[in-house]
Amino acid sequence: MLHTSDFDFELPAELIASHPLERRDASRMLVVDGGGVADKHIRDFLEYLRPGDVVVFNNSRVIPARFNARGPAVQGRVAGDQEITLHTSVNDHDWWGLCKKFNKINIGDTLTMDDGTKIRVLDKDDESGLLLHFDCDNVFDVLNNVGKMPLPPYMKRDNEPADRDRYQTVYAEPLGSMAAPTAGLHFTDELMREIENRGAKIVKITLHVGAGTWMPVKTENLDEHKMHSEWCCITPIQADIINNAARVIAVGTTSMRTLESAAIRARESGTGTRVVPICDNTNIFITPGYKFGAVDVLLTNFHLPKSTLFMLVSAFAGLSEMKSAYAHAVAEKYRFFSYGDCCLLFKKDDKNAI
Repeated sequence: MLHTSDFDFELPAELIASHPLERRDASRMLVVDGGGVADKHIRDFLEYLRPGDVVVFNNSRVIPARFNARGPAVQGRVAGDQEITLHTSVNDHDWWGLCKKFNKINIGDTLTMDDGTKIRVLDKDDESGLLLHFDCDNVFDVLNNVGKMPLPPYMKRDNEPADRDRYQTVYAEPLGSMAAPTAGLHFTDELMREIENRGAKIVKITLHVGAGTWMPVKTENLDEHKMHSEWCCITPIQADIINNAARVIAVGTTSMRTLESAAIRARESGTGTRVVPICDNTNIFITPGYKFGAVDVLLTNFHLPKSTLFMLVSAFAGLSEMKSAYAHAVAEKYRFFSYGDCCLLFKKDDKNAI
């Protein structure tokens, strides 16, 4: 049985990318296929395409989900300024959000945002944070005015004006993510056009990135880790295109998790297809031993040690293979995490999945 510590690896801090490259398509791409590795660039992605392939992107748009709010002074308890990051929508006005000063906020408290918008605390949860009700007409409009892009904490810097553009894919559409589907950050409009010029099709599905994608694993036993749900959608037309693909290439682990959620439902319903349409919440947790039903190739960034995403790529391409590939990436000074480089992974034979 594998444990969380099995997915640990050494990573020098200087390899964590805190800023994007000047050009989106200047990133390096490590190709991992059957245990071998090759040092390429993202523009070489086109060379790996075949006519009939379907390349699947997650088109969710990142919201400026991080903001400051002032807490109340109640019976000598002064909550003070709070930094809150929203991660999951319950409805148009209620959101779960993580708060740095969680213990200083109580259910029933009213917080005030920088523009005067009032927020009422409806509930608290050690894992999900605060359930907040926004007293406004449109939460997205308020966040657009006073919110900041929710850069991951490992970047260790404040927001900069360029992040509004660069921490967003060029094809982003529906609002809803509190973190970027980062594998897509490497793609330009030109590169997207070239994919179709090579005879491949593009499908843009949706998964609104929330806590399920990036929350750390705090248990040594993988079976005890609780995955948060995230909303995802594949339409009937998109499912038909995917089911007729020669190969399915997922751009990003969020695309992968959506596709495999739809593949599980296809198996359960006995359709005999790769996927079925899905517009629902998913809390899929992919670890070594999982049998992939939809995806043949995965393009993804490099992930944190002991994270659910490193577990996912290890399930797909093999744990020993990924540890070896990451060691190569460290030696060759690839740039890691959200603004970093990427790797192109080919599915390991199911007979030797671990």
